[in-house]
Amino acid sequence: MKADTRVAAREDIMTSAPLSVGTRARVATVLVGLLVAALPGTPVVASARAVAPTAATATAQPRPRPPHVVGDHTVPAYSYADAIRESVWVQTRADSDGDGVPDRVAVDLVRPREAAVAGVRVPVIMDASPYYLCCGRGNEGERKTYDSAGVIAKVPLFYDNYFVPRGYAFAAVDLAGTARSTGCEDVGGPAEVGSATAVIDWLNGRARAYDAAGRPVSAAWSTGQVGMIGKSWDGSVANGVAATGVAGLATIVPISAISSWYDYMRYRGTLVATDYPGYLHSVVNGRPEEACAQVLARLRARSAEETGDYNGFWARRDYRPSADRVRASVFLAHGLNDLNVTTNQFGRWWQELAEQGVPRKLWLHQTGHQDPFDVRRAEWVAALHRWFDYWLQGLRNGVMDEPRVDLETAPGTWTTQRDWPAPGTRDVRVALGAGDGVTGTLGGRGARPGQEQEYVDESLFEDELVATPNTATAGRLVFLSGALPSALRISGSPSVRLRIRVDRPTTQLTARLVDYGTAERILLSGAGGVRTLDTESCWGASTDVDDACYRDTEEVTAVSDHAVLTRGWLDAAHHRSLRFTTPLRPDRWYTVTVPMNAYDAVVPAGHVLGLVLGQSDPQFTESTDQDATVQVDLGRSALLLPVTGSAGLPAVDVAPPVVTAPTDPSAARTPRNTRQVP
Repeated sequence: MKADTRVAAREDIMTSAPLSVGTRARVATVLVGLLVAALPGTPVVASARAVAPTAATATAQPRPRPPHVVGDHTVPAYSYADAIRESVWVQTRADSDGDGVPDRVAVDLVRPREAAVAGVRVPVIMDASPYYLCCGRGNEGERKTYDSAGVIAKVPLFYDNYFVPRGYAFAAVDLAGTARSTGCEDVGGPAEVGSATAVIDWLNGRARAYDAAGRPVSAAWSTGQVGMIGKSWDGSVANGVAATGVAGLATIVPISAISSWYDYMRYRGTLVATDYPGYLHSVVNGRPEEACAQVLARLRARSAEETGDYNGFWARRDYRPSADRVRASVFLAHGLNDLNVTTNQFGRWWQELAEQGVPRKLWLHQTGHQDPFDVRRAEWVAALHRWFDYWLQGLRNGVMDEPRVDLETAPGTWTTQRDWPAPGTRDVRVALGAGDGVTGTLGGRGARPGQEQEYVDESLFEDELVATPNTATAGRLVFLSGALPSALRISGSPSVRLRIRVDRPTTQLTARLVDYGTAERILLSGAGGVRTLDTESCWGASTDVDDACYRDTEEVTAVSDHAVLTRGWLDAAHHRSLRFTTPLRPDRWYTVTVPMNAYDAVVPAGHVLGLVLGQSDPQFTESTDQDATVQVDLGRSALLLPVTGSAGLPAVDVAPPVVTAPTDPSAARTPRNTRQVP
């Protein structure tokens, strides 16, 4: 920024609002030290690949550090109450509503006033969301609020409260077509991703923004270094923006986030729910209905609902193939039992990022669709603090020298490891055996080729599928290991390879891996394994309308005699490709693979591992392809299991007896809402 521009901006800041006594004192301190440190320069942009921050270029007289940096970390040095709060509208390159005017996205900013007065630029933490006004964010459903002049008063979540006093700005972005932004929400598509990307461009001087009166607004106060964070849909946007390779995005923290919208709304050719893209658009749409009617019509027409195919519509919402464009570092967090955004979303993204050498870190916890803030709060805030200090402030705090993965192995029990899947993991082929003719076996030599079993679709719910595995139940095939002689570590993505013959052009095939044995486990019903308490804790500074205090939470556990570890689905007609269907002929045998979602678990010694095969799955998907008979050639079928260490499944000829508590038939068939909101 030119010197005269900086002075003008400084005068505007100092005269726009009265400063408190405390702030004036802090400003005096800042002006002594920071004006020397804040030399003019252009915003820093990310390199072709995220790299470790370097120390300041050596000079004869090293620059003094600003007061928010002490040693290798930032500290609260600026007033949150007196922070600058403002709204701007960033102009994007899209005209998604077709009104002849480029879309403008609303950005509500909170940034430290003292640093601005001193002309010291700050990095930006950004959460781009469709939910700020329609639905709320976080465990307590917070929404944005504004004062009588339309200035942002309350920003959801703790990020601004905690990080603004530590020398960061926070940007809460309304995605195109939501809240106060123009344009139309296209559900993971180019307009959505482009609206967030435009904000990063503006923070780096490459895009225009305007205030409510239409006057141009500069982001000269920004270093241009941006870190995106968000849970679920918000984190999915961060993935999408990173996949564009936009310069200036230094890091992302996607929490329980989507990396392929096809995999969110289609389980390998099977519909999770009908009209899913249209439904999600309608939930978050902030525009008059007629303004985005054409966009809604295109969402419905182009998503190939009648076939379940992966096409160009879904390719534009699949960020994984663009992992080679990612310049930012990535800190992923996901619940291993997330039944909303399933674990293949992090697992396949993590693998693609690893192949491209992207600097990365991973947290995996035992709960469902949860933010680590509500699972392991103090440790999560500390981890975020160090991560952002390293990647946005350039502080060498050793965060990248530590184990890459934090893993919850049992309720409340955490460990670290070098990578994920666990180092030393290998895929083990586990044979399927006929057993006693009712319950098959896992392990040992298995059945001979040509030895067959069949089952007829009964549209069973999950509890019906996996309970009482030694009992003959129409609509399923069950295979059990022997009692494990030692603990078995599973780390990665299992799959089942089946040799089948089907009497219909297609059917849904499902597979579940089950841990049979009594243990204390996370109780996933209801709130996804977390209970909200009456107490609260505070994470940052507060104002009268935006406090930093949140109700505490704890994991909910219960003793159970079995648990489904991971699941997989496949529309059989998509066995060759997700891009087209190949109807099955009843006189032919086919080899198909049913991938299961990524998982990590230790199955204790003495427990029994089970594989349960079903067909149509009304609890998790919507399928009209029902009532098929499937023949399985057991000798030409197998479970592929990613395991670590030398432990394996014992050889067994007859499945051991396994007892599970009786299920309530009415509870077992309780419908689950398959049309969830990410």
